[in-house]
Amino acid sequence: MSEILKAIILGLVEGLTEFAPVSSTGHMIIVDDMWLKTKDFLGSSSANTFKIVIQLGSILAVVVVMWKRLLSLIGLYHIEGQTKHHRFNLLHVIVGIIPAGVLGVLVEDYIDAHLFSIKTVIIGLFIGAIFMMIADRFAWKKPRVMSLDDLTYKQAFQVGLVQCLSLWPGFSRSGATISGGVLLGLDYRVAADFTFIMAVPIMAGASGLSLIKHWNEINPADMGFYAVGFISAFIFALLSIKFFLKLIDRVKLVPFAIYRIVVAIILAIIVFL
Repeated sequence: MSEILKAIILGLVEGLTEFAPVSSTGHMIIVDDMWLKTKDFLGSSSANTFKIVIQLGSILAVVVVMWKRLLSLIGLYHIEGQTKHHRFNLLHVIVGIIPAGVLGVLVEDYIDAHLFSIKTVIIGLFIGAIFMMIADRFAWKKPRVMSLDDLTYKQAFQVGLVQCLSLWPGFSRSGATISGGVLLGLDYRVAADFTFIMAVPIMAGASGLSLIKHWNEINPADMGFYAVGFISAFIFALLSIKFFLKLIDRVKLVPFAIYRIVVAIILAIIVFL
């Protein structure tokens, strides 16, 4: 298989799974470590840096889809129906990202050293699926929060606390935050919107810092490979986000949870038998 095709495939996997509640990290570990093995020709450090670069493609897709909301956070766009005292703003996002941001900094080295494996992904996929099923079962029949502009700072912080679960590879950031959101009374679409908006500073910050840290490990000869992966991730994330936002209110979380359990079982059979 050509290196360019591998870049497209990894971009596809990143783009399609980053914002669906199925764990993009888990799928990247599965596809790359068990099949494509980019470490064999990029080297271990450069392969990890590549995954960071294509995540930036997914982030750009969120910016394109949700640009109005993002601009409204800094007062450059007015969302219809917003009032001065009743609107979603930048402070909601800051409050939401603080818990996982702080905890992530504290445990990043441990996670990188000990948790990036197929076995931990299997655990994350399975436990995350159970959490999603519980959220669907006990979700509010009449959600209290039907718009981002109804979200309180307390609810934003609580969703942020739940987001900490996603630091375990395979758990899924969107799976954790959407599930936590609906348990707190958010409508599924509102929970998804908040999840995607929080992803921009979290992923951009984490990816940007990691990219700066590992910049010297990028081989100029591999820039074409990086570029193809970035573009592939952007295109497929763009399609995935639009599709998922239309789908989530109708199908809820259980179908994604079932998929995760099936994948976990297949992986467990491959790894342990």
